[in-house]
Amino acid sequence: MILIADSGSTKTDWRLVTATETFDQVQTIGFNPMYQDADQIYQALHDTLLPQLKEKTPEAIYYYGAGCSSPERNKRVEDALKLAFPASEIHVDHDLMGAARSLCGHKPGIAGILGTGSNSCLYDGKDIVDNVPSLGFLLGDEGSGAYMGKLLIKAYLYRELPDELAQSLKNRFNLTKDGILDEVYGSTVPSRYMASFAKFMHEKRQHPVIKAMIYENFSEFFECHITKYDKFAELPVHFVGSIAYHFSDTLKQVAKKYGITLGRILSTPSEGMILYHQELLQAFGTPNSTK
Repeated sequence: MILIADSGSTKTDWRLVTATETFDQVQTIGFNPMYQDADQIYQALHDTLLPQLKEKTPEAIYYYGAGCSSPERNKRVEDALKLAFPASEIHVDHDLMGAARSLCGHKPGIAGILGTGSNSCLYDGKDIVDNVPSLGFLLGDEGSGAYMGKLLIKAYLYRELPDELAQSLKNRFNLTKDGILDEVYGSTVPSRYMASFAKFMHEKRQHPVIKAMIYENFSEFFECHITKYDKFAELPVHFVGSIAYHFSDTLKQVAKKYGITLGRILSTPSEGMILYHQELLQAFGTPNSTK
């Protein structure tokens, strides 16, 4: 039995699985070793995860998490998991690796994450071999909900939206220029604020102006990221995340423009992660071979 974790900064989904069975999902708060040390993570595991597992001890734990992008940060999570599960083998990886394994399985492909933020990688069926860097909210995040919201709010403040659309947006969110600027420049997570406008854009996605913004958002992601990978037009390109999933019609149109073959589009990576590890368990019969 192994334990698989899909962790973001807000929540973590945990699944106990065997080669043939998947048990109920449990959920805890999210973790990010950029902001939390091993002791803080362990305490949260002790208080919120262990009681839900009811003394079940996995042979191995595969943790895919936000912020797990360097050996130093990964070690914070590893140390916390070792304290909570001293008898378990621990593997900690970036959430991008989790997305690649979930989307591509054991085959080569390009994996993209389009949620609040964005990221992508070239995957050879086992490892990530190339990654056009994700520059975050200030410099990048093309294709994401945050970037889409930024396009909308800029157009609103620059008085470029049609009157009826601008009024609907203003009434819905009680927008003022100072309020918007306070949220963007005074918040620790401005990307989350900007991404909150994605739901409005989804509701208005048939409006020509909003449709064009959504198209531009995805076009910039393909232009800045996907087209930079070798053989991007030959390999399947898969996506995971709420923005990719809920705006998949436009995503497919943009992919066609670039001559790209779209593969899977998932709202979350959990299902694909489980399948990936179950296939390895079936093939090798032991978690020690599922690295």
